[in-house]
Amino acid sequence: MTIDAGLRAEVLIMVERSDTAVKMGSGDVPVLGTPRLLAIAEAATVRAVRDHLEPGQTSVGTKVTLEHRAASPVGTHVEVIAELVEVDGRRLVFEVIARDRKRTVATATIERVVVDRERFLSGLTG
Repeated sequence: MTIDAGLRAEVLIMVERSDTAVKMGSGDVPVLGTPRLLAIAEAATVRAVRDHLEPGQTSVGTKVTLEHRAASPVGTHVEVIAELVEVDGRRLVFEVIARDRKRTVATATIERVVVDRERFLSGLTG
């Protein structure tokens, strides 16, 4: 399997109360919380490459730059699109955009590294 720039994935959510800053502990307003938005963005990056990894491989997040530009209240549909824009050996760089029907909600750059799952997990003991 080969990982090339241009791979993409989309995740569509409807903001639920469990997604809000209040529930995430990142604020006191009932809008999509930044930690939840980041989790959705990372899920989109994982989805973009999952079918292109070798057996036994996975990718892990290493760097994130996120600009959360607009609030999304409960009930809002938000589409998160991740596109792989750079492949540098095992390093993968994604550009992510989140939109509702009216505007861009957030933009992000997320870096992941392809690792051997077993070797990665074995390094955690200790």
